Amino acid sequence: MANVIIEIHGLGNKPPKNLLERWWERAMIEGLKSNNYKANLPKYEMVYWADILHDQPLNQFEKNEDSPYYLDEIYVRRPKLFVRENHDTRKKVVNFVNRQLNKFLLNEDFSLNYSFITDVILGNYFQDLQTYYQEESESNEESANKIKESIRLRLLKVLEKYKGDDIMLIAHSMGSIIAFDVLSFLANHIQIHTFVTIGSPLGLPIVVSKFADEQRVRNNGGTLIATPPNVKSWYNFADILDKVALNYELGDDFKENRFGVKPIDYLVENNYQINKISNPHKSYGYLRTPEFAQVLNNFILSERLTLKQKFNRKAIVFVKRTKLKVSIQRRKVQTWFRKRR
Repeated sequence: MANVIIEIHGLGNKPPKNLLERWWERAMIEGLKSNNYKANLPKYEMVYWADILHDQPLNQFEKNEDSPYYLDEIYVRRPKLFVRENHDTRKKVVNFVNRQLNKFLLNEDFSLNYSFITDVILGNYFQDLQTYYQEESESNEESANKIKESIRLRLLKVLEKYKGDDIMLIAHSMGSIIAFDVLSFLANHIQIHTFVTIGSPLGLPIVVSKFADEQRVRNNGGTLIATPPNVKSWYNFADILDKVALNYELGDDFKENRFGVKPIDYLVENNYQINKISNPHKSYGYLRTPEFAQVLNNFILSERLTLKQKFNRKAIVFVKRTKLKVSIQRRKVQTWFRKRR
């Protein structure tokens, strides 16, 4: 049985799929190498859904910073000097805020109080998430459900493709919500060897209440917020400065599944920085942390391949990288011509 990494990205528009997939690969390899692990990744595939919500991807060759397709955060290696202050005080404040938010916004059955407050939060800070959950307020339910179901089916299709393999599912930001939905309600027949969430908003009251609502519908009133039944291990990584992962301790929010599995939480240091500006929510920073690298290395070591399988994998990687180089050159030329029209 082969190992495969399935990746699903998070909020906002993204660069093209093949480029984003390559940058995730480079971040993981950087993390493995910097922590003295062998950087031989198994097969991997990105579940890309930004094109469902956005008409064009972000363009690394766009120079106009006012363009909606300007890409300001490309993959870069970790900075040579990255000094982080002590954030023990912030941790105490965040823990206090999380407790108060849960008391204020969630009832005992996980239904939501003061939904108008969360509507404002979604509209201002999580527009893609608002679109994903918009069916509750749309008169045309069939049209409203289309976006949510299209996104879910993207992931389900890839999971079905590799259901005979050992799967490591890595979900960033809103991608962790999509992954949890699919694993809980659509793909609970597909075993997940390792589930990894990075920069996840799964602990936010608005998200917990949405899971509970769907559980009530499917279970005729019963509500149980638990680890998806098909997950054999779940690791959650969050940076204390990551505002999307404000509730970073998911182990307190999800009950064990039939394997006795619930989230194992790690507070990590996301060192992504470009032009001296840090972003503690960036996926590339999470994918090269020592804690993530250890989990990834353990998954890699669990695989046993024949020489033929190893050769085939190297050939596939070579073809993918060649196609990517051609695609990048094509985008560069297209951007050049568009600017001169």
